[in-house]
Amino acid sequence: MKMGCTALEKYKLISFDKIPSTQNYALELVEKGLAKDRTVIMAEAQSSGRGRYKRKWVSHHGNLYVSFIYEIEERDPRFSYVIAVAIAETLIEFGVMPTIKWPNDILVNGKKISGTLIEYAKNFIIIGTGINIKTNPTLDSYQTTKLEDYVSVSKSEVLKKLIHNIEKWRSAEFSDVRLRWMDLAAGLNSVVKYQGEPVDFIGINESGALILRRGKNYFFAYGDEISMQTPEKEKNKS
Repeated sequence: MKMGCTALEKYKLISFDKIPSTQNYALELVEKGLAKDRTVIMAEAQSSGRGRYKRKWVSHHGNLYVSFIYEIEERDPRFSYVIAVAIAETLIEFGVMPTIKWPNDILVNGKKISGTLIEYAKNFIIIGTGINIKTNPTLDSYQTTKLEDYVSVSKSEVLKKLIHNIEKWRSAEFSDVRLRWMDLAAGLNSVVKYQGEPVDFIGINESGALILRRGKNYFFAYGDEISMQTPEKEKNKS
């Protein structure tokens, strides 16, 4: 795959037909001291792809499966919002209008089209992302969709635009990232569930924390302690 613009020329692409997991391969590079900033691990398919909370990521041929390696000075939870906005903007450039389900799942018409797993190792952040292009899994837990249902695009086009948008939003002020994320956020200003209780989802603050409201009281919530789902959807699942 050729990458022909300035932003892409900064990246090193390592491509496989099929490996267990691009994320695991990236972690191995870090552990072996072979990781470099702006490395992209891509696979046509994965036999053991994984998402958040060790969930299996179904990884058939035809979709984009990548893990980005970036060198960092310190961990920053706000990067989750950066990558979500970058993916969403990529789809928008293809004429597909997404929403973002906290923190970085990407939905189209309420159906999941992309998910991201972020991990840290030594002085690197590893961002594993899957975008459904040609196929989408049939799951009991939630509905999925694919880009081909809306537009005809190639994997190389998606990757090029995604890298461009990651570079753009990484260099942006977080205040701009925050505003764009909230523009696209699913469930904003509605009732969601937090730790089993209904609360109002107000937004995110400059530190990347969720702003929630219970009655007249506002409070912040951080990290993977949060499990958010609209009460209506949860009721329909039971």
